[in-house]
Amino acid sequence: MEHGSSSNSGQRLVVTVAGDEGSSRLDRVLAVRRPELSRSRLKALILAGSVTIGSAPIRDPAYHVTAGDTITIDVPEAVAAEPRAEAIALDIVYEDDDIIVIDKPRGLVVHPAAGHETGTLVNALIAHCGSSLSGIGGVRRPGIVHRLDKDTTGLMVAAKNDRAHKSLTEQFADHGRSGAMRRGYMAFVWGLPNRQRGTVDVPIDRHPHAREKMAVRESGREAVTHWEIQEAFNGRDGKPVAALLACQLETGRTHQIRVHLAHIDHPLMGDNVYGPHFKTKASHLGPQSQAALTALGRQALHAYLLALEHPQTGAIFEWISDLPDDLARLRDSLRATQ
Repeated sequence: MEHGSSSNSGQRLVVTVAGDEGSSRLDRVLAVRRPELSRSRLKALILAGSVTIGSAPIRDPAYHVTAGDTITIDVPEAVAAEPRAEAIALDIVYEDDDIIVIDKPRGLVVHPAAGHETGTLVNALIAHCGSSLSGIGGVRRPGIVHRLDKDTTGLMVAAKNDRAHKSLTEQFADHGRSGAMRRGYMAFVWGLPNRQRGTVDVPIDRHPHAREKMAVRESGREAVTHWEIQEAFNGRDGKPVAALLACQLETGRTHQIRVHLAHIDHPLMGDNVYGPHFKTKASHLGPQSQAALTALGRQALHAYLLALEHPQTGAIFEWISDLPDDLARLRDSLRATQ
């Protein structure tokens, strides 16, 4: 049994141990009874002395409780996030009390970092969501469990509370192996693969010399990308010069699709980091395609598909995002060369 009350200073939650929680450890019992609080948040509250049995604070997460114990959790009001709120326009695809899904434009950095302290998606979400952010780990910030590169467009989801953050984290860690979560990308690549579909299964780690890059390395973490040809494009000489691939991730490594496609000699069009040696291929494009590629000025990658299980209701949601204008122009110009 559990109940709670609110005050101006936060919330007081009361839990009575039933004895059927599957463990007698304090942190695990509370994780079962108060799933809206993440394990890390509960541990922090216990260590801070905010969890009491009777009138005695219990500061040991491994403390053994017994059936009938009444546990009180004093959850302080979520504090303001460090990044400041900024009124940045967002293309919101879906929003409720638990999650928000946006269609990210090119040029938008996800997290504040050196050189990008402001003007990020985090700044925008703090401003947009305001008081509806109930606190991730005690801080009023959006729970971002995946990210897109600055110049990659498409669908992203963020959590608005601890319960949703925990659920999304678990779903993204599973990568659809046992659940509904799926992420799909449209990728314009140089050349035409010699088969209709395939899988790239090679580990990715930091580049040994260029720290801002990733690379295929035996020392890296497992990385799996599935791809399938959607469309092939011929150059001015009538020979295949590029292709549109649909990619799905089974893991979520930094720059994964960019690194994997370059590894199989089909780097993304416009990717000057992982495909600079393919610039000469542009001479095989028609004039309209060359102009569209020059105007693109970024890697030709778009996160078009996102499917997940709703953290609160369990309903399966799926969203599809059309190609943005710059990639649609590139596609149309490539078709026109046929």
